[in-house]
Amino acid sequence: MDLKTLLKKVDQFKKSGPVDLSLEEDLSIAVMNLISLEEHFFLTAEKTGKKSEYLKMMDEVRQMRKALLAKMIDRHEGETWCITKHLLAATMRLIEVGTKSKDQQYFDMAYKLYSLFWALRLKLIDLPHIKSSLKEEPMSLQDITAKLVDCCKE
Repeated sequence: MDLKTLLKKVDQFKKSGPVDLSLEEDLSIAVMNLISLEEHFFLTAEKTGKKSEYLKMMDEVRQMRKALLAKMIDRHEGETWCITKHLLAATMRLIEVGTKSKDQQYFDMAYKLYSLFWALRLKLIDLPHIKSSLKEEPMSLQDITAKLVDCCKE
């Protein structure tokens, strides 16, 4: 997809009606944290041997995560659902690695993955175009995400 086509899709999205992207940005961060909670409940179940207790809590958190992600991802083409879930999970982990290592490259990778999540969520790209979207272009997915998803607009 060329830049002109991508910008047309952005304009079509803007004309499709009001969407509170700041609310969805908060929701996406909540989903990231729920994914992390699932991981922690699993690891705690294994480490403590209290599997029935912790795995039950993990399942409760998983059900919440599924319900919240479903509010943002309305189509399930191919493996879109799982791809978006893993994009958010990887984003969260890279943010944590960046925080612990104090290495900017991890934050940059996290934002690139988060931008791919938003590009899929807003249907700015289709799955076959993800590979080409990873290349640097005059206006990157990160630039588009920064313009569309602004948590400071209320």
